[in-house]
Amino acid sequence: MDALSEPPAGFVPPPYPYDKLDRLAAICAAHEGGIVDLSIGTPCDPPPPAVIAALASSDSERGYPPSIGTAGLRGAIRSWIQRRFDLDVSVDQIAACVGTKEFVATTPHYLRLRTPSRDTVLYPAVAYPTYEMGAILANCRPVAVPPRPDGGLDLDAIDPADAARALMLWVNSPSNPTGALSDLDAAAAWGRARGVPVFSDECYVEFTWEGRPRTILEQGTDGVVAVHSLSKRSNLAGLRVGFYAGDAELVTYLKEVRKHVGMLVPGPAQAAGAVALADDEHVQVQRDRYRRRLERMAGVLSAWSGIDVPLPAGGFYLWFDAADGWAFAERLATEGGALVSPGDFYGAGGANNVRVAVVQPDDRIDQVARRLGV
Repeated sequence: MDALSEPPAGFVPPPYPYDKLDRLAAICAAHEGGIVDLSIGTPCDPPPPAVIAALASSDSERGYPPSIGTAGLRGAIRSWIQRRFDLDVSVDQIAACVGTKEFVATTPHYLRLRTPSRDTVLYPAVAYPTYEMGAILANCRPVAVPPRPDGGLDLDAIDPADAARALMLWVNSPSNPTGALSDLDAAAAWGRARGVPVFSDECYVEFTWEGRPRTILEQGTDGVVAVHSLSKRSNLAGLRVGFYAGDAELVTYLKEVRKHVGMLVPGPAQAAGAVALADDEHVQVQRDRYRRRLERMAGVLSAWSGIDVPLPAGGFYLWFDAADGWAFAERLATEGGALVSPGDFYGAGGANNVRVAVVQPDDRIDQVARRLGV
C-alpha cells in the first residue's frame, strides 16, 4: 500500500447524524402521500413579502459586503434587542455571522488561538451536536455539563479542574432539543467568577412559552455573548443571517478574526435580514402556528403511543422519553410515515428520547394523524 492510499492518521469526520435516517426516510416515502419530515428544524412557512422584496432589490450583490454586518443590519439588530429585551447594546458590540451554525462550530478555534493555555469547551450534555463538534474541530476537550431535573444546566456539577481549563461555556435556552430554559443569570455569574466566557445560543428565544423571552445580556455584557439567528424567527434558514452581541473585547476580537477568514453574509441577505428584524408582526403569526402544531402533534402522539408527550417550555420541538428512541422512530415511520430524530443524536443522555420538529404545515400533520388512526 503506497502512502497516498493509506488511511489518514488524523481526524476522520464522523457520520453526519441526520444521514443515519436514510433507511427510515425510505420507509416513510413508501406511504401514499410520501414522507412527513419532522426530523430537522427546517422552517416551511413563508417569510414576509417585504423581506423577499428587499432581497430582490438591495442592489448589493456586486460588491463585497462588510463581514461585521452593514450599518443597516446592525442598526436593525440593536433596535430589535431594545424592543425585545429593553436593553441598549452599542452597535460596536454587535456583528453578523453566516447563520449561527458556523459561528458555533468555528468560535472555539478562534478562542483557542486567543487563549492557548485553555483547552476545554463546556456545553450541555443533551444538546445540538455542533457544540461538541466545534470543540473537536478546534482540537479542544469537549466536556458535557449534565442537566438539572428541570432541564437547565447543572453548573454545580462542573469539575473545578475542568472550569480552570475552560475556554468557554455554551448555554442554549430555549434548548434544542429539550425546550428547557436555563438560568442565564446564574450562567453569566458562574463564568464571570471564573474568567470563563459564556456564549448563549438564543436562536429559539422568540418561541419562549413559559415566562418572558430572556437573554444573557440582561445582567450586563461583561464576559458574555448572545448568539441569535433569523432562521427560526423569520423562516429564513436559507439566507444564513445570524448575529452575535455582547462583551466588547470578545466581539471585537471575533470581528477582526472573522474578517481575515472571509465570513461574509451576502449583501442581499443582510438587506432582507434588516427588514425582517424590523417586523414583529410576522413573528407573532409564526408563534401561533408553532404553538398550534405543538399541541396538535403532542395530542396525536400521546393518543397513538400511550406515552405522555409534554409541551416544551420553549422552541418548536417535542422531546419525550420513548424508552428506545430508535425503536419509536422506526415504528412511527412504519405506521405514520413521519420521520423524527432519535434522541441519541443529541448526546448519550438522550438515547431513550425522541425529538419531533413541528415544521410541517398543518395539513401534513393531519395526514400523520389519519395514518395513525387518531
